[in-house]
Formats: sequence, C-alpha cells, structure tokens
Amino acid sequence: MTDTLLRGRLLSFSAQPQDPDDTGAYRYEEDGALLLRDGVILASGTHDEVAPQAGGATVIDHRPHLMMAGFIDPHIHFPQLQVVASWGRQLLDWLNGYVFPEEARFVDPEHAQAMATRFLDLLCAHGTTTAVAYCSVHPASADAYFEAAAARDMRMIGGKVMMDRNAPDNLRDTAQQGHDETEALIAKWHGRGRAGYAISPRFAITSTPEQMEMAGALVAAHPGCHVQTHLSENRDEIAFATSLYPRARDYLDIYDHYGLLNDRMLLGHAIHLSDREVARIAETGARPVFCPTSNLFLGSGLFDEARMRDAGACNAIATDIGAGTSYSMLQTLNEGYKILQLQNQSLHALRAFDWITRGNAAALGLADRIGTLDAGTEADIVILDARATPAMALRMERVERLEDELFVLQMLGDDRAVAQTYVAGRPQK
Repeated sequence: MTDTLLRGRLLSFSAQPQDPDDTGAYRYEEDGALLLRDGVILASGTHDEVAPQAGGATVIDHRPHLMMAGFIDPHIHFPQLQVVASWGRQLLDWLNGYVFPEEARFVDPEHAQAMATRFLDLLCAHGTTTAVAYCSVHPASADAYFEAAAARDMRMIGGKVMMDRNAPDNLRDTAQQGHDETEALIAKWHGRGRAGYAISPRFAITSTPEQMEMAGALVAAHPGCHVQTHLSENRDEIAFATSLYPRARDYLDIYDHYGLLNDRMLLGHAIHLSDREVARIAETGARPVFCPTSNLFLGSGLFDEARMRDAGACNAIATDIGAGTSYSMLQTLNEGYKILQLQNQSLHALRAFDWITRGNAAALGLADRIGTLDAGTEADIVILDARATPAMALRMERVERLEDELFVLQMLGDDRAVAQTYVAGRPQK
C-alpha cells in the first residue's frame, strides 16, 4: 500500500485540559504532518520532522485546515435513521409511536444492508469514525451493520438489542433466544478486523429477570465485550422500571444485581440519579453517556456532568440518533455546552474537543488505538474547516487564538465544517 502524507495544522490531546491555559494536555503544530501506512499513523509531528520519512508517499495538503483524531460517538441507534425529527413526544410514547414500528423493518436483511451503508455515509460525512450502536432485535441488522463497517475497515462497536417483554410481538425475542443469538453474533464479529461487540439488553423495561440473568451470563463469559443499556432517562421510565423489579433499591441496582456493571458498561443518559447510584457508578467504573440533543428533544432532563465527574465517573458524550437531532458531534457539543451552562458548569472548547476524541476513546477503553494522532494509533482522522460557512468565515475574521477557533467549530460547525474524514487512512468524503 502506498504511504500517504497529510499536511495541515495538527491538534491532538494527551489528557483532559483543565482550563484553556492547560497547554500540557495537548499538542498543536501550526505546520504538522501525519505519515500513514496500512491504516496506521506511522509518524506524527511537525512537517519538517515527518516529511523526511515520507519517501515517495502521496502528499495531501490540507492547510490551513485542522487535522484531528476522528470523532467518536458512543451511543447511537442504527435502526432509527428514518425517525430522526419525528414529532417530539415523551420517551415511552415516542418509542411506541415511532421507534418500534421503524425497527420492525430491520427484519428484512436487504433493508438493513441499505440502511447500514447510508448510516456509515452519514457518520463519515460528519467526521465520526467510530460509534457504538444499538441494532434492532434481529440478528440480520447486526450482520448488516458489521458487514458495512468491515467494508470500510471502520472501528465500530454494536449489538442486537435483547427485548423479551413490553415491546411489539415482532420485536421480541425470548431470554434464551436473545442469549443464543447474541452468543452467535459475538463469535462471528467480536474481534474480527476492527469490530467489537456490545451486549445490549435495551433497558430494564423490555427485559424480564430471566433475560437480565442471561445478559449477565454473557457479560461474565465475554469480558472483552462492551455492554450497553439505558438508565434514568425519564422519570416515568424510572417508575416503570423499578415497578417491574420491586426488590431493587433503585434503577441502577437492577443492572448491578445481574452483574452488568463494569468499566466496559455504557449507561445511556443517567440523568435522574440518587447519590447512591452516582457513587456506585464511580465504584464499578461504568460509563455514563451524556446525550444532550436527545435529552432536550424529549424533554428528559439535564445531565449533571460535574456531579458525575466529581464522584470519579468517566463520562462520555454522544448523539443518540434518532432521539438525538444531529449526527454531528460538533452540534452535540453545542447543545452540551448549553445544558451545562444552565447548571453553572462550563465546557471550554479545548476540553470539548478532547471529549469527543481522546475522552470518548478513554471511556471505551480504546485510547491506545483511537482518539489521538499519536504514532502507532489507527489512522482515523478528521479535517476541519472553521471557515466552512459564510457565518463562520465572518466570525473567524476576528479570531486569533486556537481555543476561539475551536469554539467557533463547536457552536457553528456541522458536516459542512468537515473537509475530509479518513477511516483507516482512506478518505470517505
């Protein structure tokens, strides 16, 4: 494979910046370069350092744009592409009215395959190079998802949802079926190329105690897999879930009882939590996932990021398509900033961009492979243009500092600000 040299302004994080002056948390090169070979970053640094190693590499000059690690979206629903922007009911009504009928269509492998291609096209267009997705209850949906990702050599994590109650007949498995189909999908996909499997009991409302027990058995048998579910998104949801598990101390305790909580567990939303739940999340290393556009769209509530972080939790941030309203991690940061502002919490731009790159990679336990532009990591890269629209270009006439440029991208950027996306070193736009 021919080597590729990318030239541009290089920004990569090594730690979460504590404030805008924390220059030790990131590396910025005004004239930077990346040497790519076989889907990996071979060298990273200034152009003067890297260019002599390039030999006959193909040179792509992205100046004056920013080169960053590709964005990571750790909570998204693959089968919900065509219900984004469905009129906003509350969570449980929205699921029954829009989501479940849509997910029933994914029993058809041809439909699932067509949607998988369009799904990944949208992610790449918005600069997202890794995502953790819920597929439908049908194994064919997970197969389509992983097959489409494999065709691009894209690092993706996902799993079929397990649901054996409180869902339409055509969207339910059984406890044993959910276990066996998940087991087979893990054997087929987990660790194949860049694929990772996420054991996915949708949430406590749609799983019987027998299915939760089966999910716990899968987690114990496959410690290398991620686990994903939903937690405390909506107060009606909490009341319903705890009524189904009356012996549980609270919503989190349902998952805890069945052995699901560990440092590979992704807890979508995690808004309305008791002090005990917050402490237990931190103790077990489970990862809360902040979904700002979804939380605003469904009126679910405000994620208390500082409370979770102060307790020692490692928080992720995600789009949650299709209750989320944008595939853009830039727009996700935009709405996240506003939610935190309402709670007198700040999200400066350097920490924001660390969050959607290295920070989300760390939440997934993958920071040694993705989320930075370090030599030896996988060549997933996004090229950002802070002058992509007339409004952005006008604002940029007055911008002099890197952190201000990033804030323009955070507040005004979307897919138009993504000049190019590289997955395993190959351009996608």
